[in-house]
Amino acid sequence: MVDHNQPTLTSSVPGKEGNDAPRALISVYDKKGVTALATALTAMGWQILSTGGTARLLRENGLEVIDVTDVTGHPEVFDGRVKTLHPAIHAAILARGDNPADMQTLSELGYPRIDLVAVNLYPFEEVAAQVPPVSESALIEMIDIGGPTLVRASAKAHSDVLVVTDPTDYSDLLETLQEANGDPTGVDISTRQRLALTAYQRTAAYDVALANILANRLESLADEAEATLPEKLLISGGNRVLLRYGENPHQPAAFYPNSVTEEEPTGLASAIQHGGKALSFNNYLDLDAALRFCRSFIGPEWEQWPHCCIIIKHTNACGVAISTKSQAEAWKDALASDPESAFGCVVAFNTPLNKETADTIGNHFVECIIAPGYDEGALEELSIKKNRRMLTMENMTPLDMEVHYREIDGGWLAQTEGAPIIDWKSVKCVSKAQANDILMDLSRFGVAICAQVKSNCVVFVKATETGFASVGIGPGQTSRVEAVRIAARRAGPRASGAVMVSDAFFPFRDGIDAAHEMGITTVVQPGGSIRDAEVIEAANEHGMAMIFTGTRLFRH
Repeated sequence: MVDHNQPTLTSSVPGKEGNDAPRALISVYDKKGVTALATALTAMGWQILSTGGTARLLRENGLEVIDVTDVTGHPEVFDGRVKTLHPAIHAAILARGDNPADMQTLSELGYPRIDLVAVNLYPFEEVAAQVPPVSESALIEMIDIGGPTLVRASAKAHSDVLVVTDPTDYSDLLETLQEANGDPTGVDISTRQRLALTAYQRTAAYDVALANILANRLESLADEAEATLPEKLLISGGNRVLLRYGENPHQPAAFYPNSVTEEEPTGLASAIQHGGKALSFNNYLDLDAALRFCRSFIGPEWEQWPHCCIIIKHTNACGVAISTKSQAEAWKDALASDPESAFGCVVAFNTPLNKETADTIGNHFVECIIAPGYDEGALEELSIKKNRRMLTMENMTPLDMEVHYREIDGGWLAQTEGAPIIDWKSVKCVSKAQANDILMDLSRFGVAICAQVKSNCVVFVKATETGFASVGIGPGQTSRVEAVRIAARRAGPRASGAVMVSDAFFPFRDGIDAAHEMGITTVVQPGGSIRDAEVIEAANEHGMAMIFTGTRLFRH
């Protein structure tokens, strides 16, 4: 028979002596702050139960610790796979304090109550994200079993057991206990509920990560996972960041980062803000659009034009330019596309922002700027305008195909999104007038813009002294010919000699006729209309080159 008599400590909690002292089970992978937690609890008269590496660390720091194996009477086995999965632990957590029968059973079993559980989980998400990827067997070993079980049990029993899963909560918990003279029964129910909810959110996010990552990593499911769209949609996010308001002042709003751990933020959650007030809901939307455009021009095919500038207003581009020469030239060319719309804009650069560009931006009203970094003096120059927000996002990667989700009434939609995949060696120039290499590069530039502009859209692009730039963008119209007219109004005389790129085919020749009147010399479109022959005939009548890409680029 197991001897359940436990080592005794003198308790400072009023009315608690020896085995009646409060007990904390501490077993953590992330040991940040754990020594301070155990030290403070010990000073308040608590007994500390622990396992493996946590117990060793606490003892090395001079703390008296009871091994869980002494409580269970059973050794840790299978390289630590089984440590706390035992009735001596879980009965001591799950026994209901207000149920006399439970407490009587606990007493008969000789299992002293556990009053606090401090646990954090194996870093499955971080290990899964390692490059190069770890082996499947190594990933499986990062699936925590005992930890989530302890967390769920403690959260269920939160009226009797305090549960803490995040090291950032240690100090608040200790302050609350100190106010209660170390007595766990003095902790109010709202604190207990908050900690329990945090615990359940952590295990829920952990399970979502497990399911989503394993669906893509387990070899037997690899072919199915390569379809990219998950069989079951599971979504979790990090802690809420409250925003001032939503799209309008009467709408509450928040930002939730993808990462459930602060140590591994991705995307905009990883951006570092310099100066200015907090980002708004609309700022996040515009920055997301700016990054999407900017990442479209990162990769080997764009190395000839290393400098890119994107100017965004209400999630649509009002100016895009790439330059072989300088970042400042890219800014000037992008701004020239639609300087009126660029008032109060969001701007993205794909290279660290330099002092020359900062000087060139000058006093222009810019809400936010995002770049991989800022050269010496650039940030200071940009910060002269008090309310500007500058963000550093170091890891700007090419815009690859990724699964994106959108909520609709009654469910979710999912699709892959990324830069358009077009074999430019196979596209067809279907007109009598043919396109040269420069026109093909310019067409590729316009298509990359068009893919990210709301439909129906038309983009006018031209070569500049140092690269390519938009000269007129007609976004989000119900009529394609109206999109042509808008792009033309914005381009003005610069439309003459420009390339017109459309996100979908022209169903009638009226759009081509209108483009000719504006001076367009080349039209790029997917083709595929039942009236393609009529549209090609219009291009031939006007001496225009017409390129069919075979790829529609709708964006709703």
